[in-house]
Amino acid sequence: MKQSKFWLLAALLTLSSSLVITSCRSHREEVITNYTDNEIIPQAPDYSDPTMWITVDGDSAGVGADVFYIVSTWEKDWNTLDGRICHYADVWNPQHREHMAIEINGVAEYMSRGNRFYSPYYRHTTIDAFVTLNEDTIERRTRLSMNDVCEAFDTFERQRDRNRPLIIAGFSQGGMAVVELLKHIDDQTYSELAGAYVMGYKVTPEDTLATTHIHPAQDAADIGVTICYNTVKDVRYVKPVISATCFGINPVNWRTDDTPAILHDTITVTLSPEYHVLVVEGYPGTEYRPYKDFINVGDIHGCEPWLYKECLEENFGVRANAWYLRKNRYGWTLPNP
Repeated sequence: MKQSKFWLLAALLTLSSSLVITSCRSHREEVITNYTDNEIIPQAPDYSDPTMWITVDGDSAGVGADVFYIVSTWEKDWNTLDGRICHYADVWNPQHREHMAIEINGVAEYMSRGNRFYSPYYRHTTIDAFVTLNEDTIERRTRLSMNDVCEAFDTFERQRDRNRPLIIAGFSQGGMAVVELLKHIDDQTYSELAGAYVMGYKVTPEDTLATTHIHPAQDAADIGVTICYNTVKDVRYVKPVISATCFGINPVNWRTDDTPAILHDTITVTLSPEYHVLVVEGYPGTEYRPYKDFINVGDIHGCEPWLYKECLEENFGVRANAWYLRKNRYGWTLPNP
């Protein structure tokens, strides 16, 4: 299928963050232009510009999925050159882009295999909002970030071949963005969805009431569903602002009960049916350092895109294949799961 000029240009982008960031504007004072209630708002991304994306085409056979990935939180509050505090990542700041590219490139390594991978830079909210543990603060500050993601997704949808299955995935704040995208998309776009992966974030009862597009995954091959998981060492480490979710699934055995699964021969992963989180044994997660007694303290928040990557890579293919089979049977508009 012939791709548009925009995505042909985007495909020329390298996975090397050092090359990606050389095209950025270099003077922060030129792009910090908006002031709202004495708050600094970095200049918005232009998603028609291929440099706002990291893309990888790993689908040489043309039978895979289009993966839209939303990166997690990489910045803390920072000061502009005139000393003002900013609560958002600046997509024109080379260092901020370099930080986001670390994670994006890492997940692209396995998510792009057999698929076309697209991930936008966006003005994600700094970690300081989440450390407050205040839901109102988090909701207020992330509105801008979620709007960026929706703008990026709409650009992506206009350009991609919509006869292919869609996979949306995100980690942490990116997982929040997946939930918001499910509220944002229309029914036609929902019919394109093979799966939405909320990694390291919650889905609340209020979220499920806000849209008809959130359906908990029940197994490895159902489509149009939301896959949600959070990893802890014990259920007492569930963090309400991150992992107090109303449903979950085990990405190792794709069960929603407490049947344990063995990962990498030594790690036992069990879903808690009461708390809907994954309880792991045999994996300390010490490579993920605690941050302000907020994350990676009893929970293993930092592991979500990495610990289960082989399971996720395989499952992307399973759900994409199931989507094609169902589309061939029912036509363009797929019945709800």
